[in-house]
Amino acid sequence: MFQYLVIPGAILKLYGNFLYIKDTLVGKTRPNRVTWLMWSIAPMIAAAASFFAGASWVVLPVFVSGLGAFLIFVSSFWNKESYWKLGKFDYFCGLFSLLALILWWLTKEPLVAIILAIVSDIFAAVPTLKKSWSNPETETIKNYIFGLFNTLTTFFALQSGAVTEWAFSAYLLLMSLLLILVNVRRRFKSW
Repeated sequence: MFQYLVIPGAILKLYGNFLYIKDTLVGKTRPNRVTWLMWSIAPMIAAAASFFAGASWVVLPVFVSGLGAFLIFVSSFWNKESYWKLGKFDYFCGLFSLLALILWWLTKEPLVAIILAIVSDIFAAVPTLKKSWSNPETETIKNYIFGLFNTLTTFFALQSGAVTEWAFSAYLLLMSLLLILVNVRRRFKSW
């Protein structure tokens, strides 16, 4: 019964994504396209790997994280003023993120896929963490807060306790907390 808590968690995450998209469309939020593209790919791979390894409801929060990231990436093209200018650092992180995904594809092992998806996601997160640190006003923190709740629901849906079932969600939990802390710290410091 508790596994169905992932459904309201996924709905909350999508709501947070739509708030982020709304802020992107009006130019308030400026997503880093490298981050959001890679954040859409890595969770989809992790969800697929977990599903094929035997996980069920537990993959919904991870899948929704990837879907929402893809929608944010696409929305960044509607308002030409709403994207973060990419530099060499962003492309460097994107390249390493992509390299981790290619390495996963070559191995075809679910656990290796999830570990490499986490590594890929970390490299994808670095540009947004850097941007959030220096320019917190370019982020919509509610998206990360709803993402945290979405990820927490994963742990109610665990069935076997296998690493392939919970590893990417544990990583998403830590990354959500880090993104929230970076944004909150900088906002309070400026008050």
